[in-house]
Amino acid sequence: MKKLWNEFKEFAFKGNVIDMAVGVILGTAITAVVTSLVQDIIMPVLSAIIKIPSDITELTLKINNINIKYGSFLSNLINFLLMAFCIFICIKAINKVVSFRKKEEEKAAPAPKSEDIVLLEEIRDLLKEKK
Repeated sequence: MKKLWNEFKEFAFKGNVIDMAVGVILGTAITAVVTSLVQDIIMPVLSAIIKIPSDITELTLKINNINIKYGSFLSNLINFLLMAFCIFICIKAINKVVSFRKKEEEKAAPAPKSEDIVLLEEIRDLLKEKK
């Protein structure tokens, strides 16, 4: 039982799990922002351009006694696409920063010498000692 508990602690308190928890919390927070962006800014502009109601969640299709709420689906689809785009931009920015840091580290660290160069330097040093 103690081994299982130790394995759980190791898993739960790794940086990856904590990073994932932070990501979930931030994802939840950004959902409200993106939903507001879609419903309060994008949809009114689109409704003015293409003559649809500004609140597309109310769009329905009646077939007999069935109401198909395709407007709600469209609103959620737009929210998803915008969130996916925002995440894509964030990941792209993070990758750019990481690659910039790696390039800086590569510039700062001297390139390792090839075996030929090391061998020639040793020969040079031995020749200097013989003189």
